[in-house]
Parts: sequence; structure tokens; C-alpha cells
Amino acid sequence: MAHIDFLDCTFRDGQQSLWGMRMQAGMALPISPIQDQAGFRVIDLTGSSMFEVLIKYCRENPWEGLDLLVESMPNTPIRGGMRANASVTFGVTPDALMDAWMRQLNVHGCRSFWIYDVLFNVDKMHRLAGVAKEFGSEVAGSIMFTMSPVHTDEYYADKADKLSACDDIDTILLYDTAGVLERDRMETLIPAIKANARGKPVEFHSNNILGMSARAYIDAIELGVNIIHTASRPLANGASVPSTEVMVKNVERMGHTHNIDKSKLAPVAEHMEAVGKAAGFPVNQYYEYDLLAARHQIPGGMLGTLKAQLVQHGLSDRFEDVLEETAIVRRELGYPGMATPFSQLVGTQAVLNLVTGKRYGTVPDEVIQYAAGFYGDPVAPIDEDVKDRILNAPRARAVLANPPEQPSIDELRQRYGTSNDDELILRALVPQADLERMWAAGPVRRDFPLLSSPELAQAQHLMKTARSPLVQIQSAAMDLTLRR
Repeated sequence: MAHIDFLDCTFRDGQQSLWGMRMQAGMALPISPIQDQAGFRVIDLTGSSMFEVLIKYCRENPWEGLDLLVESMPNTPIRGGMRANASVTFGVTPDALMDAWMRQLNVHGCRSFWIYDVLFNVDKMHRLAGVAKEFGSEVAGSIMFTMSPVHTDEYYADKADKLSACDDIDTILLYDTAGVLERDRMETLIPAIKANARGKPVEFHSNNILGMSARAYIDAIELGVNIIHTASRPLANGASVPSTEVMVKNVERMGHTHNIDKSKLAPVAEHMEAVGKAAGFPVNQYYEYDLLAARHQIPGGMLGTLKAQLVQHGLSDRFEDVLEETAIVRRELGYPGMATPFSQLVGTQAVLNLVTGKRYGTVPDEVIQYAAGFYGDPVAPIDEDVKDRILNAPRARAVLANPPEQPSIDELRQRYGTSNDDELILRALVPQADLERMWAAGPVRRDFPLLSSPELAQAQHLMKTARSPLVQIQSAAMDLTLRR
């Protein structure tokens, strides 16, 4: 019998995978204190992409929302996530700004972090872990899993060894973004990682895109994993992770122990389902097994982006073609792991190849940067013909002449015109116009109107049909006044 810890992903990967990172603080605040009492080891909450979306599309100050949520969950460590070499767009961010991002997340109360780099620039991961340790925070060194001829057990074992060698890394996180790990591979992979983890706990995260991740969690537990990532059922499954509800039952049936208070799960699920339905977001998702998904390995959040790009170009009927092209581009680019930024780079290049009718006729700057090694060394060689086309693209000369810079934190503060590092990070993330619209929107809302309630439906009907300048209704259910 083993003890299994649960890490909650409802407010981070769940809503990122299903709601496009548009969960505002007020959507979670009514229920976050109950989630805090549910017995999770850690609650995963935030990342830089979510900050960007909240500012641009929700007009919400992410620092203010983060403070409210952290304050509402004082009993559980709050986790932030970051890519080791970028927090701004899909390019490369100066080290000084990355350090500031890590430091400010700690200042705002995050005490657990997962750090990843798809190309495993381990030195950068170690540096950020050291910043987190200035605050006594826990750090998970992440191994982003992908299937390819070059991503072998030996490859991942070597990365586990390099990560665990750092005293500032507390756990090793095996992260399966495409949900493709099956028992036969795990039987060799997990022991290889554990053998090089220096006794540090292994976490497991698997997005349920193929509908296999709950089974994978069971296999992982049998192979010695003791921390699993789950989400409240309305924001679980589909492109998200397995539900806490089913995995608690599975863990118990396997004879293992856990700390989850099952009485707290239903209220959280009921609230998040109501919010999702009111906001028009998908809930209670399930995906069928699709062999093509195992080939392109696009993570769940990216699938929605690809669909939106095709609609923009009037090619929504070519979604399957894009997935096929994505699998080809991934192979040609040397099998980069399909997580940010490379899932976006590969997917966007695939769309451009189809939209323009000329493969690699149009190449984004970030793909040029990747081919030039600005992100680090590719896992496998890029196809020579493809690399030649990329490095001879119209934008290539300008991109290659401007490799990533490394300004100091003082230079960055001067550049963005602020000595406040909270504001510095926001100004680096989004244009000033977006920040001004966010500030103009006022304070963060602490609740979210459930637009699907019967009372509000009645109010909406009255607003459409009433002709009088004043309507007042009092009943046991509501007290309503409408004025023109």
C-alpha cells in the first residue's frame, strides 16, 4: 500500500485546456476556499500565458486576481508554471526578466513551481529554481514527454539525472501533453526516470486527449509514481487531465491512501459546471481515441487555436489536413516536443503551408529562430532541405541579425519606464493599449453572474418585452427593478 498525493489542476490546466485560459478570478473565488480544504498537495493556478489572456481578452489585472485567489486558499501551496527561457510571446525572454517573473510570483504568494524547457536548457531551469529557493518554494523539474524515434528512455533518463542533480529541484514531473503514454512504454520509461531521480518524488501529468490517461495514472502508480495531477470533473478529461473524482475511487480500489476530503469535491464541481455553462465554456468533456492524435501530438489547448486560424482563412473544412501536415512538419523540424512554444510553431507552420499552397514559402520569425538554434539545440537534425528553405526565407536575414539579447534588470526597467516589477512584467507581456483598457475596466470582480439562472432568464425576457419606463417585480424568488 502506498500514499498517493493529488495535485489540483482545475484552475490552471483544466481551464487552460477547455476554457482557453479565460477563467477570471471571480469565477473561482466563491468556491476556492472549499478547494483549499479538499486535501490537495498543491493547487496549480497560474502562468504567463494566462496573464496575457486575462489582460487582452478579459480586461482583468492578473496580479490582483492572483492575490485574491492566493488569499482565499491559505492552507494549500499555490503553484505557478514557467518555460525556462520565455514568459513573453513564443520567442526568447531575457534571463533578467525571467528571474523577475519568478521572483514576483513568489512575492504574490506562489510557493510551488513547475519549470520546463522542451529543449532542456537545464542550466536555465536550475537558475530559476535557485530564484524560487530564495523564498523557500518547492520546484518540480519537468520532463515534457513526446514520442519520436529520438526521444528514448535513455534520453529522458539523462534529463532526469541532470535535473535531479540540482539541490534546488524537489520533484521530477513527467508531463505527457498529448496523453500518448501506454503501459508498455511506461514500464521502461518510469523506472529509467526513477533510477536517476536521486530518490526525489515523481509527479505525473497526462492530458486525456486519447481517453487513456486515467488508465495511464493507474499504471504510473503501480510503477512507483506517487503524485498525480487531476481536475474537478467539469474541467477534466477531453484535452484536460483525468478527474479527481474518478482517480480518488481508483486509488482507493488499488488499496492506496490519500488525503482528499471527498465531501468537498461535489460543491466545487457543481459551481464550476454552472460557471462554465453560464459563460458558454465546454464542461464535462470526453474524447475518443484517434490514431492521428498520437502522430501529431498537438496538446489540447493548441487544437482550439488551430481551428480558429482555419476559420480566419475560410478553411475550417481542412482541419484534418492540418493535423496531417502538422505531423509532417514536426518530423521535418527534428521532432521538437509538442509543448509551448513548439506546438504553436509547428502548428502555425502547418497552417501556413496549406493556406499559401507553398510549403515553407512563408515562415514565422520564431521558426527561423528555432532553426538558427536560438532556443537551444534541436533534439534531432532538421531536414536539410527544409532548413535551407527556412534560413533563406525573406525574413531570415533580419531575424538572424538580431539574436536574443540579455539586458540587465535595470536596463529593462529603464526600457519599460517603471521601477515596479509587477508592472514591468505586464508591460513586457502586452502592448500599452491593452494595459490601459485593463486598468480602465476597474477592480477585479469577486463573483461571476450565472447567466443561466431562471431568475436572470426572466429578467432578460422582461428587458426584451417590457415597454414601460419602470418595471418592478417582487416574489419569493427575486426582487427586480428595471428602468429605461
